[in-house]
Amino acid sequence: MKLRLIPLMILALLPACNREGGIEQGGIYVRRSACPIPGIPAGTGDITLFNPSNSITAEAIDVTATITNLRATCQESTDQLVSTVTFDVVATRRDPTQARQVVLPFFDVGLQAGANVVTKRVGRIGLDFGQGSYRAQTSSQATIRVHRSAAQLPAAIERQLVRPRKAGDASAAVDPLTDPAVRTAVANATFEHLVGFQLTEQQLRYNVTR
Repeated sequence: MKLRLIPLMILALLPACNREGGIEQGGIYVRRSACPIPGIPAGTGDITLFNPSNSITAEAIDVTATITNLRATCQESTDQLVSTVTFDVVATRRDPTQARQVVLPFFDVGLQAGANVVTKRVGRIGLDFGQGSYRAQTSSQATIRVHRSAAQLPAAIERQLVRPRKAGDASAAVDPLTDPAVRTAVANATFEHLVGFQLTEQQLRYNVTR
């Protein structure tokens, strides 16, 4: 399945600093976290099952489910960053007559530089509908590990980003990210932890065109 991903925007570029958020002579200091950025790729946070399966009309909708309440924690050790995301899945169904279990596939991806899949796992999550119930909800979690060295900026790039700039200097108005080498280094040191439903081509097409 090809993921439709929202382009990653690099917002925080400087290392930790006790002046974080303050306006100083060298600019505004913010903290760049090495931890993976959690998210749900566009078009993969919902899934719709049809009955009959070859129909995509409103009358044929059997079950709909949504991933929500995505939360992330990051544990940092000497050589690894361990990102764990937890999330809820909320589902509704058309026919509440009988008790029923619905099992849905989801993916857990580690993405580097906004495009390179460095790790992927496909899991399954079960939703139990009680007799007479239209709604079911459950929770799950997923974990990826990233080598700390891969998420660190090269020293030369970091120096270029944090170099003090004085008003009036020609270089003060130049964004370091306009340099392709800096932009590539920042992208390569940036990871995302993404989860979503493992959709068929038909299901993904339905999500992005409905």
